[in-house]
Amino acid sequence: MSGPVGGADPSDPSERAYDLWAGLHEGVDPRGSVWVAGWVRLVHRCARPLAGRGVRPDTVTLVGVLVAGTAPVLATLPAGWPLLAVVAVLAAAVLDGVDGALAARTGRATAWGRVLDPLADRCSDVLLLLVLLVLGAPWWLVGLVVVATLLLESVRAHAQVAGLHGPGAITVWERPARVIVAVLAVLMHLAELAARGLGVAVLPRVDGPGLVTALAVVAALLAGAGLVSLVVAVRRALPG
Repeated sequence: MSGPVGGADPSDPSERAYDLWAGLHEGVDPRGSVWVAGWVRLVHRCARPLAGRGVRPDTVTLVGVLVAGTAPVLATLPAGWPLLAVVAVLAAAVLDGVDGALAARTGRATAWGRVLDPLADRCSDVLLLLVLLVLGAPWWLVGLVVVATLLLESVRAHAQVAGLHGPGAITVWERPARVIVAVLAVLMHLAELAARGLGVAVLPRVDGPGLVTALAVVAALLAGAGLVSLVVAVRRALPG
């Protein structure tokens, strides 16, 4: 695990969060990435007022699942409601990081929290991928993406129990990719509705469900590639 660099204050909650993140990602220092460091700062800023109000990390975890659950419902509503689905997807992604930041700031990290958090993450993964289903992608294709996603996380979890340190590999199908796919599905759906309303035929032979299905195919390929790359990395990392 990397320690604070430069003149960083080791007592600063953000610095402690950087070290915790590094310990879970094969010692990679998030300070070296503007995006990752910015993400860590963002979730800590969101966690700060919650910590002051005594909100429990488990509460944030459960709220994140509920917010993710609204995304597939909002995506199917008319008018501008699907835009709120985009907000719901992004909010659920932020809350996924806020609960851990809140636990770090308040010292409320518990054994039960370490069980609840990945369980909630997998529920949120499935709910976000349901956006593809409700917008027209075939059930078997979305099911394939869901199964590959759950298998990927199951391999990682069992490998860590077997002695793997860190995530094993950062694949092309981590949580950010899943969030991006859900957001793109809604935006593509909205674009198709807007074009239809204006009488514009951007892709005359492809309707909204067809676009979402194509996106689901991309998601399936990414999920499969991620699963394979993780299995290979875990096999190389573990003895026997």
